[in-house]
Amino acid sequence: MLAGMLQTRLIIYKLNSAMSISVKSNRALFDLDLLRAIVVVADCGSFTTAAARLHSTQSTISQKVRRLEEMVGHRLLVRGNRDVLPTDAGQTLLGYARHMLALNDQMLEALAGAMVGTTVRLGVPEDFVGGRTTNALSDFSRRHPQVKLEVTSGLCRDLSQAYDNGELDLVLLKQRRNSREGVACWPERLQWIDSARLPAFELDPIPLVTFPPRGLYRDDMINAIEGMGRRWRISFTSSSLSGIQAAVADGMGVSLLPPRAATAEHRVLGTEHGLPEVDSYEIVIVHRPTAEQMVRSLAQVLTELLMVHAI
Repeated sequence: MLAGMLQTRLIIYKLNSAMSISVKSNRALFDLDLLRAIVVVADCGSFTTAAARLHSTQSTISQKVRRLEEMVGHRLLVRGNRDVLPTDAGQTLLGYARHMLALNDQMLEALAGAMVGTTVRLGVPEDFVGGRTTNALSDFSRRHPQVKLEVTSGLCRDLSQAYDNGELDLVLLKQRRNSREGVACWPERLQWIDSARLPAFELDPIPLVTFPPRGLYRDDMINAIEGMGRRWRISFTSSSLSGIQAAVADGMGVSLLPPRAATAEHRVLGTEHGLPEVDSYEIVIVHRPTAEQMVRSLAQVLTELLMVHAI
């Protein structure tokens, strides 16, 4: 037993010596590529399987293991009855190797994180999520890898509140005209929609599908229907655009939404049905006067997107 302990200590001493940096002797440092090769062989129990996992050849993996054995002066792997097993020296080396490879991965992750120099927190309404908007945001992220982009989608009133609370740096908002000054502004087109399959407009009272109280378009819908001399009732309320869209499509009632929110399951109603145009809303892009350059750059991307594509 004593002889075994002395042998193990000798192996550890040789490995520590091999891993130390010696300027005088110009001793070679361990190559992480060689260490990864032997770790994978030990994990797989096979040179062939390890080669496949590392996208290499069996002979190349065998050469890497032999180079390690020459460096430490010990045999590191032996072939058993069914698989390849580490020797005592191999077990010792594997412990160091796993640690060194883990440190390498940690260093890469730390350096990658250090490249993220700026966080831009953007808020967008639900009906702008997807399609051209998310494509533009994805392109912005690829062109500015140092920027950590955090996007929040929700109701405009919640986005506006989050911006006022300092939780967002940049917001795209839908609002009544001249409610808040922005760096860019466009009028928002709206249209009345009904179910294409189960229309509800001719029902009395007219069922309305709306956002919650104080939500967008709700009061405008009620005022318009009352202006027609028609009775109305709220048949469905949802904070989700998808909920509004589905309820209208399934015949729950009539709603007022931007054209981009209408689907093939809806039919558009207009002045020929006695419904007035609603043009009291606008879309604004808002950021603070002291906003960082990346915030301004992203605002410009959104501005160009909305200028090119009709709202």
